[in-house]
Amino acid sequence: MKILQLSIYLIFFVVIVNAQTRDLNYYFEQAKTSSPLINKSRNNNKIIQLDMQKVKSIISKPQVNVEANVLFSPIISHDNNSNKFQWVSDGANSYTGYDLAYSDGGQYQAYLSVKQPLFLGGIYKSYSQQAEIQTNLNKNNIILTQHELEKLVSHQYILCLQAKQQSDISKSLLNKLNEQLQTMQKLVENAIYKHSDLMLMQIESDNYKLKYEKYTNDYRTNLADLNLLCGITDTNTVNLKIVNIQLGADTINSSVFLEKYKLDSLSIIANRQLFNQKYKPKLSLFANAGLNAIYMPSVNRLGFATGLNFSWNIFDGNQKKIQHNKSLIEMQTLEFEKQNFYKQTKINKERYLSQIKAIDKQIVIVQNQLNQYAKLVELYKIQLSQAQISIMDFKNIVRDIYAKKQENLNLQLQKQALIISYNYWNF
Repeated sequence: MKILQLSIYLIFFVVIVNAQTRDLNYYFEQAKTSSPLINKSRNNNKIIQLDMQKVKSIISKPQVNVEANVLFSPIISHDNNSNKFQWVSDGANSYTGYDLAYSDGGQYQAYLSVKQPLFLGGIYKSYSQQAEIQTNLNKNNIILTQHELEKLVSHQYILCLQAKQQSDISKSLLNKLNEQLQTMQKLVENAIYKHSDLMLMQIESDNYKLKYEKYTNDYRTNLADLNLLCGITDTNTVNLKIVNIQLGADTINSSVFLEKYKLDSLSIIANRQLFNQKYKPKLSLFANAGLNAIYMPSVNRLGFATGLNFSWNIFDGNQKKIQHNKSLIEMQTLEFEKQNFYKQTKINKERYLSQIKAIDKQIVIVQNQLNQYAKLVELYKIQLSQAQISIMDFKNIVRDIYAKKQENLNLQLQKQALIISYNYWNF
């Protein structure tokens, strides 16, 4: 029974440990899901689709309205030496009020009107092109926002790993010192080393304990910042998987960043084409049916009317030319920004590659030094157990190893950070 309970406990423990281990992709996905900019771009595409439905409805479907008007223009008639108020004049010669020609006695209108634009396929096509380009721009913005988030999340993830691994290094050296303290205790009891030597070792052990506590706290702080960046509300301390980010293949000729300049250029052209639609002839069909009378309404004034409406903008103060010049300037600005991007990308990529190569050389040297230190510390342990070296020598070698491991860790993570920056521009 106890064996069964122990097995269940172990299984539960393994599940909990696994649940608390997260990798970089997990944080990528959480950041993308929580991003307001990505959500806004996706909703903007939904709005564009709704706008296109509205444009299609305006262009292809008739506009039907119910219209009603009642106009009274009363007068005071002075005919036959009398003053008589009349809502509707019966043809007075002398009166006070609006001229009878203004209303012919009044206006009574109540009818259903229909207006149908004709031959507007070109306008709809222009709107469709503009909508498609704007949709692709939003999709491109989503891709670039995700890429930006990946860079930010990766750098913060590296900071978390740095604090965690610094904590692990401190913990490892602390454990080794504690092992030597036990050996020292026996040697002190046998009067081989002095009690002051044991105290020095204890102080050194406490120093590494402080460093361990500091880096552990740094890890919690950096992890909280990572959760904030990704929109994660979970405040539990988790384990992070080690990453080994590789340099991406050169993409200078197929950069995703360039897609934005291409779409912006197409957007300028589409806006100019849509603006030019106002200079094309427009034809629409209209009709109405109902009551339309100038005297008191009656059944014999019910009827209908139909016709065509034609309009064509001939001159509007050279606005078309002004808009064309404006588009040319916008295209020139876009081309300048594109060429500047080329320069920035090339400079940044070359700089990061140069720094990565320099760090690789340093890493080789430091790792060789660590190998030598590993051999040396084993010799020191033997000599310490035989009281052949001083405590200060052993303490100094431990400090040197600690500093060298920290240097190696910083170089490794600095290289990862540079690769992240290189891959950001090489997108």
